[in-house]
Amino acid sequence: MAYDNVCKYLAERFPEQFAAWLVGEVAAPVQMLPTELSEEPIRADSVILLGLWQSILHLEFQTDPDPEIPFRMADYRLRLYRKYPQLPVRQVVIYLRKTRSERVFQTFFRLERLSHEFEVIRLWECNLPAGAVRVSGAEHIRVSGAEHVWQALLPFRVLSPVEDPTETLRGVVSELERLPDLNERRELAAATAVLAGLALDRC
Repeated sequence: MAYDNVCKYLAERFPEQFAAWLVGEVAAPVQMLPTELSEEPIRADSVILLGLWQSILHLEFQTDPDPEIPFRMADYRLRLYRKYPQLPVRQVVIYLRKTRSERVFQTFFRLERLSHEFEVIRLWECNLPAGAVRVSGAEHIRVSGAEHVWQALLPFRVLSPVEDPTETLRGVVSELERLPDLNERRELAAATAVLAGLALDRC
């Protein structure tokens, strides 16, 4: 799906910024890990190593609810444990498109005596200001972060709870035009154009 692929690209291009948004301050270096997880290979969306072998941030981007997500998150976690048994893992599912489905509130997988939990972010409930606020469900947590931390999140702002997505999109475009790096500006503008389709669909 084009929307999911754009999100994967953004997380791969700006792992430090996603880590700062979801985790807060992290020790350098921050780097991407292989997303192919054996035995029978499956590919996660984004697997980010935080600091010098401190922890792993695993992100999954979902346009729409999927009944298989809880199982997949448990499966990913076990595969990550097989590959990196010494590292703690934080898993977050980020839902892009607003829905009434109860599935976007499910944060666990249960099978007999097996139990696994993960986090969920619903972007339509998540304020993404230029400041430093992290939102997980209804929870607001202050994080320290410079303004650059939010460059990678600009394409997602049109999916947040705004009154006028079209006007918000204009504001995002204006902010992107002020970025000094031309290649970065083009990349983020392209991502914004794709994700804006989801926001404008719900108008």
